[in-house]
Amino acid sequence: MNQIKNIVFDFGGVLIDWNPTYLFSKVFEKEEEMNYFLENICHGEWNILQDAGRPLAEATLLKQQKYPKYKDEIAMYYGRWDEMLGGTIDVNTKLVEPLKDKYKVYGLTNWSAETLPIAMERYEFFKHLDGIVVSGDEKLVKPDARIYEVLLDRYNINAEESLFIDDNAENIKAAKELGFQTIHYTEDVNLEEVMRDMQVID
Repeated sequence: MNQIKNIVFDFGGVLIDWNPTYLFSKVFEKEEEMNYFLENICHGEWNILQDAGRPLAEATLLKQQKYPKYKDEIAMYYGRWDEMLGGTIDVNTKLVEPLKDKYKVYGLTNWSAETLPIAMERYEFFKHLDGIVVSGDEKLVKPDARIYEVLLDRYNINAEESLFIDDNAENIKAAKELGFQTIHYTEDVNLEEVMRDMQVID
């Protein structure tokens, strides 16, 4: 294994607990209707378009025109977006500052450039990062290889010397193909233990 010099974190699902149900469980009386809304109207495929740089106002208006019955709820998706933040995933965020003693630590995230500042203001771990690449700024989303290359070029780092941590299997696959060392983080993974097994931390 090559010497690791850089740790690259995804945010949502790895360091931050973000889930639209935190908001919409308060909005809809019936769970079935909430699920219908999140699976068929304001779904993940729609949200990723904003992560790729589409303005929130434009996305909201287009969706409201298509689904006028849910006009108010659609407005809430980004209007009350902060209520979808469940907090940090503390078992992982506690690792960020200690890692700084040995490594450069970066973020590579699929996130709207308009909503990320809300999270950055709220959570302390951001101040420990050496740099962040945000899909909404770059108009590129993981697993597109080009967004990984933006990270490598901007911070003058090598993929082979970098450990990438993400909860999305496709994003992990793309990183591996570029030469990154990787950890696919899931609920069953103890990130600290895996890093210790890899001798990333003592």
